[in-house]
Amino acid sequence: MLILTLNHDFRYETEKLLRVFFPDEKILIQNKENDSPCDRKIEALILREGCWQRYYVRARLDGKELVKEKIGDVSDGSDAELAICTVLFQVLVEFTKYQPKWGLLTGVRPAKLMNRLIREADIETAKNYFREQLFVSPEKTNLAIQVCQNQNQILMDESGCFSLYIAIPFCPTRCSYCSFVSHSIAGAKHLLDDYLRLLCQELQITAEIAANLGLKLKSIYVGGGTPTVLSAGQMDTLLSAVNRYFHRDSTPEFTVEAGRPDTITAEKLSVIRQNGVNRISINPQTFHDNILAEIGRNHTVKQTLDAYEEAVKAGFQIINMDLIAGLPKDTPQGFRESLEQTIALSPANITIHTLALKRASSLALSGQTSFSADTAAMLDFSEKKLKESGYQPYYMYRQSKTVGNLENVGWATSGTACLYNIYMMEEIHSVFACGAGAVTKLKRDASENLERVFNFKYPYEYIARFDQILERKKKILAFYS
Repeated sequence: MLILTLNHDFRYETEKLLRVFFPDEKILIQNKENDSPCDRKIEALILREGCWQRYYVRARLDGKELVKEKIGDVSDGSDAELAICTVLFQVLVEFTKYQPKWGLLTGVRPAKLMNRLIREADIETAKNYFREQLFVSPEKTNLAIQVCQNQNQILMDESGCFSLYIAIPFCPTRCSYCSFVSHSIAGAKHLLDDYLRLLCQELQITAEIAANLGLKLKSIYVGGGTPTVLSAGQMDTLLSAVNRYFHRDSTPEFTVEAGRPDTITAEKLSVIRQNGVNRISINPQTFHDNILAEIGRNHTVKQTLDAYEEAVKAGFQIINMDLIAGLPKDTPQGFRESLEQTIALSPANITIHTLALKRASSLALSGQTSFSADTAAMLDFSEKKLKESGYQPYYMYRQSKTVGNLENVGWATSGTACLYNIYMMEEIHSVFACGAGAVTKLKRDASENLERVFNFKYPYEYIARFDQILERKKKILAFYS
């Protein structure tokens, strides 16, 4: 498909919207007239006529043609990006007969946008903007409002604070839907000792920077990959370093992403608990062995249940469990069974993800790229069932190439919401990140401006170029000064 973006620079925005309707199609974008024959072509142009602007879209798809336009007054401060995307959205809805539940909203953080609109006006104004300007469905609009309201009850004064993210980019195997920077431990085991040694050194330097700036540590998150591919001894080395270097008096939350049940042992759980970790994730993704095999997760339902039982015995009171809606070979009934089995275990947190078909995942590369027919029904059921079971939505985000352009939502029982997830997703304060592929996000208290400091992606790069990692840490001090 060819899209011409003429007299404007909203190439990224129009492409993102087009991919909501045509997620599997190759899209070519050009910014000048093209008369070459093409049976799938869309023109999105803005024409200035005195104090007026015409937002014009013409679509020619498979022999059919549709034209729509909108006239705007330049002097009234009209949002040109929203105007051209609105006309494009209307054309695409009419052509495809498909009305996305999130309307023309393609951003990662719908709750953050909702919160800003509420602060600037009120809930009714924000709700009307979502419904009338962005064409978001009533149920998704209400979900965004609920997330905002729950977050605002949780968040306190976050000035002068930061969170810490620690990356362990190793996994036992690579799941078919995964596009994260992670390495199979079978092929990368020889890197672990050097990686951990340097990671502890980066943690020490980062802690010194935070102390010099007088920042308070509010949450710690050890993610991956699968951090529990580390042995019990390696895990103790890492977590002991965190406790040795960082002042944790103001840190109510310390999470380790255990993730894969086949990496969890009673010994590791004991080490994690003894080091002050008070929240872990054990992620079944589904409670059906045939689907686990299909997506390349080399564990069984029984291993998930055994790992959860061991975590409860170890004294963990806040356990998160992830499920994924839209997995290949899953059905609405199968997803309902998985959710009901998860709720029966009574974890404090349940996160419902929608399958995202990232380009680099083996699932997308294999050509299995559309499982959207029942995914929306799975999410609708999860919202109803989780609310009935005493869970409330507390954070939400969306990913590109998500099936049906749908969302991921974290649900929590009262008083157990993950602070790190809120801080990270709503960009409340700085997140200092350590390890391969980690991205530090820097934010001043009163500013919406964000700056990022990137670590090298791959463990071998991280090890070979570690001096450059430490040099980049100086950007944190420069930002705050």
